[in-house]
Amino acid sequence: VQLQASGGGLVQAGGSLRLSCAASEFTSGHYGVGWFRQAPGKEREAVCSIMATGSRTYYLDSVRGRFSLSRDDANNTVYLQMNSLKPEDTAIYYCTADPHYTGTHFELYDFRGQGTQVTVSS
Repeated sequence: VQLQASGGGLVQAGGSLRLSCAASEFTSGHYGVGWFRQAPGKEREAVCSIMATGSRTYYLDSVRGRFSLSRDDANNTVYLQMNSLKPEDTAIYYCTADPHYTGTHFELYDFRGQGTQVTVSS
């Protein structure tokens, strides 16, 4: 599985962006997916994830209620809708996928895409 994240850019605080993660293959129900971010000078952190079955999701406390993860397995794409963006959301965002793991450790995902830059101005 190869992942390609896109949709990043520059937005003013309070604005919205939708990130996309296109996968070379996403057999429906067979892969859990996640989004991570890394801000300059900070450690990478898990933003959200969803199990392969869709039965359980995780959201970082600081984004819960503002960010929403969705998946379109028919088009092999995962989305991260980000609303009410804040300057502290500025980071490089990465998508991940794994047939078994949907936790908060980036390195434990079998598949990890390149990042897309999100910059939120105040």
